[in-house]
Amino acid sequence: MGWQKQGWFVCASFLGLFTSVLSITRDELFPFGPSARDQLLAGGNDQTHRLDLTEPVLFYDGTFDSVYINSNGFVATAEPTSEATYLSKMPPKFGMIAALQGNLDTSDGVGKVFFREDSSPDVLRRAAEHINRAFPEDDEVNPTHAVVITWADVTTHEPHSRGDGSPKKRNTFQLVLASLETASYAIVLYVRDGIQFPSTPSGDSNVVMHAGFSKGLVRGFLLSSQGPYYRTTTDEEESVRALAEETNSGQRGVWVYEIGTSPYFTNVAPGEVTDLPTEAPAQASGAHEDADARRPVYTDGQVKYPPYQAEAEQIEVYPVQYQPRQPDNPEVVVVDDTDINVDVFSYNLGTCANNKNKCSQFADCRDYSSGYCCHCRPGFYGNGIQCVAEGKPQRMNGKVHGKVFVGDSPSPVEFSSNDLHSYVVVNDGRSYVAISDIPPTVGPSLQPLTALGGVIGWAFALEQPGFRNGFSIIGGEFTRQAEVTFLPGNEKLTIRQEFKGIDEHDHLAVSTTLEGRVPKVPPGSTVQIEPYSEIYQYSNNLITSSSTRDYTVSLPDGSTETRTYQWRQTITFQSCQHGEVMKDIKPTQMLSVDQVFAMYDANNELIRFAMSNKIGDVNGGAPVENPCFTGRHGCDTNAVCRAGEGTQFTCQCAAGFNGDGRTCYDIDECRENPQICGPNAICNNQPGTFRCECEDGYQFGNDGQTCVEVNRPVDPCEEGTHTCDVPERAQCSYTGGSSYICSCLPGFIGDGRNCQDIDECQQGRCHRDAVCVNTEGSFTCQCRPGYYGDGFSCSSERTKTQCETHRDSLLGATEFGPRGPRPSVGQYIPKCDENGAYNPMQCHDSTGHCWCVDRNGQEIPGTRSGPGSRPMCIDHGGVPQPVGPQPRPDVDALPPGTHLLFAQSGRIEHIPLEGYDMKKDGAKAVLHLPEKVIIGVAYDCVEKMVYWTEITSPSISRASIQGGEPTAIIRSDMDSPEGIAIDHLGRTMFWTDSVKDRIEVASLDGSQRRVIVNSDLVNPRAIITDPTSGNLYWADWNRDAPKIETSYMDGSNRRVLVKDDLGLPNGLTYDSQSSLLCWADAGTHKLECMNPARGDRSKVLEGIQYPFGMTTFGKNIYYTDWRRDAVVAVDRYTGREADEFQPQKRTKLYGIATAYAQCPSGNKPVVRSPYSSGPTNPDS
Repeated sequence: MGWQKQGWFVCASFLGLFTSVLSITRDELFPFGPSARDQLLAGGNDQTHRLDLTEPVLFYDGTFDSVYINSNGFVATAEPTSEATYLSKMPPKFGMIAALQGNLDTSDGVGKVFFREDSSPDVLRRAAEHINRAFPEDDEVNPTHAVVITWADVTTHEPHSRGDGSPKKRNTFQLVLASLETASYAIVLYVRDGIQFPSTPSGDSNVVMHAGFSKGLVRGFLLSSQGPYYRTTTDEEESVRALAEETNSGQRGVWVYEIGTSPYFTNVAPGEVTDLPTEAPAQASGAHEDADARRPVYTDGQVKYPPYQAEAEQIEVYPVQYQPRQPDNPEVVVVDDTDINVDVFSYNLGTCANNKNKCSQFADCRDYSSGYCCHCRPGFYGNGIQCVAEGKPQRMNGKVHGKVFVGDSPSPVEFSSNDLHSYVVVNDGRSYVAISDIPPTVGPSLQPLTALGGVIGWAFALEQPGFRNGFSIIGGEFTRQAEVTFLPGNEKLTIRQEFKGIDEHDHLAVSTTLEGRVPKVPPGSTVQIEPYSEIYQYSNNLITSSSTRDYTVSLPDGSTETRTYQWRQTITFQSCQHGEVMKDIKPTQMLSVDQVFAMYDANNELIRFAMSNKIGDVNGGAPVENPCFTGRHGCDTNAVCRAGEGTQFTCQCAAGFNGDGRTCYDIDECRENPQICGPNAICNNQPGTFRCECEDGYQFGNDGQTCVEVNRPVDPCEEGTHTCDVPERAQCSYTGGSSYICSCLPGFIGDGRNCQDIDECQQGRCHRDAVCVNTEGSFTCQCRPGYYGDGFSCSSERTKTQCETHRDSLLGATEFGPRGPRPSVGQYIPKCDENGAYNPMQCHDSTGHCWCVDRNGQEIPGTRSGPGSRPMCIDHGGVPQPVGPQPRPDVDALPPGTHLLFAQSGRIEHIPLEGYDMKKDGAKAVLHLPEKVIIGVAYDCVEKMVYWTEITSPSISRASIQGGEPTAIIRSDMDSPEGIAIDHLGRTMFWTDSVKDRIEVASLDGSQRRVIVNSDLVNPRAIITDPTSGNLYWADWNRDAPKIETSYMDGSNRRVLVKDDLGLPNGLTYDSQSSLLCWADAGTHKLECMNPARGDRSKVLEGIQYPFGMTTFGKNIYYTDWRRDAVVAVDRYTGREADEFQPQKRTKLYGIATAYAQCPSGNKPVVRSPYSSGPTNPDS
């Protein structure tokens, strides 16, 4: 390069540096002001306006239908308290989204606060661009609504103005809340020169302004505590000024955060792109005009390709000159062309001393005068950031998205997370690609597009002497965009692929997007693609290629057609610019592809490609006969072929494998060297390599290799250093750090540090015909003489006791003879005394065994005797004991009748039913477990027990609704138990685990546990039993393929009932009277039913919001709704909503079940036991 051209290059680089420091301007904000139809906040100090929203905003784990705009630079989720409560006293007690919060003023008429709710396409498109740029590795987000708030030219609030006429400093910034159904994002924009003051007055001092997200107070059982506060600035003024100079979204001055998700939320997630782009300098005149005619031309930032010409003779190649730039002061220069998405990293001042961890574990770091580079070690290849073993096969996994039109069809075929898998035998260059779930409407027409997987063939192509494949040059992180033009119809298809590097399984990860139109290939046709070659042009951080390809379509009638398409692509990447890394790369190389195979499998909806790939000389060069370069060597697929003289070669197992090269075996590094990962680490062997993970309680230190102990704070509750009242009256709940909450136990009142007993007898808790006795933390109720009942319900006519109900339920299911019920042979029937209580000693009439039982009829361990002998059992006494809730936890006995039971965070509540109507004033908590998150609820109508699943310490528990301690019955080998169902006839329970992806069964005491379904499940949740017919039903809300299935109760005869027109089938219920299976779908927003035996499907109601749990009673269906925080009743016959109940505590409601007054009646059941191989009689 001559001095003149060098000067232009340096000048252009300087201009790039200049543009890189500029933040966004006011013109680059979202539109605001009167022209955008904004509302204007009243001028003044600490002004607030409530904005009611047509669509809610998600913030942390809450859903908000209105927000409060405040002049002090923030948006609140509840009406904010006066500024004196939070200025200099952050975080606040209310939910706050602080764009730049301080003591601000708009009373001078210059500063203004504009706001609006906006769902216009332009605003939503701009919001989507910011979000998707900030989270490049996530699935694409398309918001459906937004709230735009702009603080323009606001100034500080000065209680006593100086009056000296000095111009005021002013700040301008903007907040956009962009939401979709399951997530909300905050986009905060700080304009150039828009932060003129970083602190504001508060009292007698100045306080640094705040930016961040505070949840506010979080309510506990009795007390509240401060929720999480994610602050994005610090107490240093420089952190505020940096908001306009830095980024987490890839655009200076623009910051993006995910602030709320549904159904689950963990923490605020910041954008992931902190690199700062610049504008590409304009092309200077006087550039080379004698370059290779096949090289792409760059004009005005656009890539333009010359027409492709057939290669009839030797190709004349002009080499690309490599001219490293040596500025006096090395800086990071990023050249960004929005059309080809090129990020070129030039110089930085880093060294290996503080950057070596960025290199691959199989690479060495080397310092240069202008920076550092990573270089793969011998036996490995790549760009140094990512290195893989020579000779080792490589795999690629990813998803395919997009829309493709076929032929002249007006409607596209949509791709939504279709699986793409590829496998390459590196030592012979053979690659295989498969894409799943391709419908027949588009599958045959994609057969010509071997290019969908061709890039992995180039990346791992068989190298000819002196040439290198794609991965050895650029590694596994790059962007590839290709344009396919089909002739003669000029249909165009764009293929964009984001390669995200090697994942933890040593697989190359890729995301593919298809957009455009392809000519139709009729179903049943096959496609033959002739061998082709493609020339790749290499320059710094940009690779281009173009070619023309012919293919032959063999039609079903036996005729053939020869078709053509033109292929043009760009590959952009980031390379190390120091040393002479790129100087060794030949400016042009030719990829030769033969043995091309394409097939569409209509039965399995799969498309497959296979091809052989070699990378070599653009002019072909002298024929190479060595088997290492032809691929015909016979080495193991996990071996590298080493070429010798002539046709001689040797096979050498790849790193991480042992053997003679023709047969290679994986080395188990973890077994051979147990200490390879160091102390407090776990070694996981993988094919050809291993990975280290830290043990629980440890994490990787700053070197990324050594496991250091996590500095865990002391739990005052566990250590006993808290100030709560004694454990008999109060509970200590650890909240992280050194914080904890004291709360009085049920039956006591106070602040948690001093708790007093509540006299429940003053509240009329017992029946009017009962005597109430107050106890410490509880009370008891006992019916007066002449009345019968549990004290909460008393009657002059005695109702059946638990023993009598148990006995009669068994007798009612037996054969009837001339003298009344006759139990089947071998059936145990409990014995009740004259008061209806269990006899202390129970015997089995057939076997002669006897044993002692407690008041609830449960066998007392160690008391069972053999035939002919009797155990000594202690008499319970004939007078029924008073019944009352126990103090820990608060279990309120249910009055007679049918009730709805539903889960809400750490409690189970009930709503009495009067007929089919909800008696809302009688609703109250049945069970309170504040430290738990209860998901599924089920009810056993025989023993009057409620069962539930919870996910904080994954387990299944139960408790009597007549009062008593809850008991955990299953607490091991569970990850996320959600749905639960009871078979009251078979005395079993079933549940789903959405992490282990299986369905299990156990007896009601937790014994005889076993898995009955563990395949083809992705997100199983709702589960329901039909005890009378012996059937099981469940829903899988897998977003890619939701379905509702059924089987017998042993898991056999499994089949899919519904798979079409489903979105998120969360709720499921079965009505034995009408034989209808009904479900509520949070994706389609429909409530539907069907008769499983007939398959007739009908819609009950449309327009529901976000259902979760579901149950039925009589004509009504009841479901819990996350959006409405309510239990909703729907009349199944009229198809209309009948009623709604919102509990006092407004949080998400989970599972719901019907607690029947009596077990549902039905025909004589045939029970397909999960513990037998066929149908059985429940009495046997």
